[in-house]
Amino acid sequence: MHDPAVSARGANAARTYPTPTALCSSYMQTQSRDEIVRRIDVARREEGNGVLAFDGDGTLWSGDVGEDFFHAMVARDRFEPSATLELKRIAAEHRLDTAGDGAALARRLYEEYLEQRFPEIGICELMAWGCAGWGLSELGAFAVEVANKSALPARFHTEAVSVLAWAQKAGIEVFLVSASPRAIVLEAAKAVGVDAAHVVAATPLLDGTTLLPTVDRPIPYGPGKVTRLRERIGDRPLYAAFGDNVFDLPMLNEAKVGVAVRPKPRLLERAHEAPGIVEILRLP
Repeated sequence: MHDPAVSARGANAARTYPTPTALCSSYMQTQSRDEIVRRIDVARREEGNGVLAFDGDGTLWSGDVGEDFFHAMVARDRFEPSATLELKRIAAEHRLDTAGDGAALARRLYEEYLEQRFPEIGICELMAWGCAGWGLSELGAFAVEVANKSALPARFHTEAVSVLAWAQKAGIEVFLVSASPRAIVLEAAKAVGVDAAHVVAATPLLDGTTLLPTVDRPIPYGPGKVTRLRERIGDRPLYAAFGDNVFDLPMLNEAKVGVAVRPKPRLLERAHEAPGIVEILRLP
């Protein structure tokens, strides 16, 4: 779901797009971090009790913690029977070879996704429930392990993280809304000072403390980002929302100030659908 140069998810890398510069000049103004902060402050003065929402992968940091988590899961190759059975069912549903163990099936579905023959939202869901059969404590320990290897602070997008830090200091509630698995998003959220109560992510269902091979739908992807965020904040104002890709558009459109952070080609090509969105000036 991110820049193909950094991560495969998001790709549609083989497509030919107009240059980002041309697209931005046509549909999207660029504003500095300080200009965007001033706009948020104006929105706060006009209507109180609002919040900010940030996508994570590609927005607050480069790369994709969901992919980090998925590839580590496949490398560990410990797919429980419940997960393997669901992988076989999905493979059969998409008329794919159902031979092999869970890791082989997961890799096969991921390769189909890269070839645009398997839906992106399906991959997001798979990344969330792929540890079906594991207990919550084991999942949490695995997420910590993956997060520790991710070197996430070195991947921060300064312009986005600085706005988040300003909002926290100003006493504005901040939500992290991501289609990546909740376990790894919780760990990533700690790095930017967002607590678990303000994390909205793809969440597997449970049987007691054991993960099931399914997720709580809709996951925060596309319109699901707005649905899940609104479940948390009700009708409170959304002062600003930050995203980088096309599946962030509904959340960006929901906000008084929609902000694209290092926007991907798929967002740029559809920027005309949200004429009020601005691009935040990139900082080193």
